[in-house]
Amino acid sequence: MSLAPSRSLFFLAFMAGALTLGASFYLEFGASLRPCFLCQIQRIFLAAFTLINLVAAIHNPRRSAVCLYGLAGMGCALLGAITAVRQVLLQNVASDQLADCGPSLHYMIENLSLWQALQLTVKGTVDCVEINWTLFDLSLPEWSLLFFLGMLVLGAVQFSGVLMGQRLHPTRH
Repeated sequence: MSLAPSRSLFFLAFMAGALTLGASFYLEFGASLRPCFLCQIQRIFLAAFTLINLVAAIHNPRRSAVCLYGLAGMGCALLGAITAVRQVLLQNVASDQLADCGPSLHYMIENLSLWQALQLTVKGTVDCVEINWTLFDLSLPEWSLLFFLGMLVLGAVQFSGVLMGQRLHPTRH
């Protein structure tokens, strides 16, 4: 298997991530939708995923590095999907079971350990359950989940292609 398809897939994943990241910033600044903490965490995983794929597309790595870049990208996509699933589940919980508001991100960074800040964020607040924008009857966390799952599938296709290429063309010593 030629590695050119891997480079193309990294570039495709980068473009998808960049467009999605751009859409999230448009919704925040253009449509005035303030992201909750879980949305911000998803955006961090999206930015990391996008950056990994950009570096991989520019680097044009060999097989072993294709696997490393692919696993790193799939890891970011998996963590983003887990965060999106958590938010979708929170949207199906009665809002009276959640805290009205949590401390600001700045406060958490300054005063809490990373673990404590993560626990507070994952618990969610009323902000996380608000559905203030939909497209085709899907909320933003549901769209985010679909994106991350799609990128996981793309990564799995790329990873399996590299593995199949190694099986079909074993390296010579």
